[in-house]
Amino acid sequence: MTVQTFNPEKVLVSEKKDGKFYGKFTDIIMKEVAENSLVMQLGRYIEMDGKQEKKFVIQTDGVSAYWVNETEKIKTDKPQLIEATLVAKKLGIILVASREALNYTWQRFFDEMKPQIVDAFYKKIDEAGLLGLENPFANSVTKVATDSGAVIQGPINYENILKLEEKLYENDIEPNAFVSKVQNRPALREARDGDKKTIYDKANNTLDGIIVADMKSKQIKKGDLIAGNFDHLVYGVPYNITYKISEEGQISTMKNSDDTPINLFEQEMIAIRATMDIGVLVIKDKAFAKLTASV
Repeated sequence: MTVQTFNPEKVLVSEKKDGKFYGKFTDIIMKEVAENSLVMQLGRYIEMDGKQEKKFVIQTDGVSAYWVNETEKIKTDKPQLIEATLVAKKLGIILVASREALNYTWQRFFDEMKPQIVDAFYKKIDEAGLLGLENPFANSVTKVATDSGAVIQGPINYENILKLEEKLYENDIEPNAFVSKVQNRPALREARDGDKKTIYDKANNTLDGIIVADMKSKQIKKGDLIAGNFDHLVYGVPYNITYKISEEGQISTMKNSDDTPINLFEQEMIAIRATMDIGVLVIKDKAFAKLTASV
């Protein structure tokens, strides 16, 4: 007996309207989301083993070494351990298309929808995990910086960048990245030390020898600069991306030009709902600081 397999170049959208994305499609979407999301680029991945919550232990204080004489017992420390819980939340997007898309092969349909899914997913992940906007998670990078009093107000210049770094060094945090946006680059180039030398390396996109990662979102304001050690930002993805296609009902969050809701049946349209689950968590207080020009 021949076992039939899903062939996206032959199977029509109308023949498979819900379930999990074909494995190759999920891999492509997750790869492109990870290539664009700063949370996923800079943060540390935690395996969630297919579960909505993952508990793990964090060591907050290190252990010490001791000088000892021959045959002398080596002293031991009791490290400070706390339990953290990474909780995944559901992120969804609804896209609409002409009813004709039901006659597309899944490969063609996926190629047209993928850029919108990727763009929406990675921006929402970063806006929540980094900026704390519409944030379903326990904390965010910006919240940690604010709660620890590590927010500096002022323009991007040499003196304020040093103050930003100093906020971290005071707590023995070695920054390994800045989060910025491309519109900040003119100001970064003008950040000059006492010898009038810029501390921004345009060729390598580094500031004071530390990598600068540009966030692709309108929600991060021009003049905002976040610094920290992103090893203390963790994330996990427990499940594959799922989808469902509908041909009926109204889309209350989408409007026609006359401000009426889109009616799929009446307008001969379809909607695809794609969802993914992801957890994001900052696991160390005082690991981040922020420079902002905003009041």
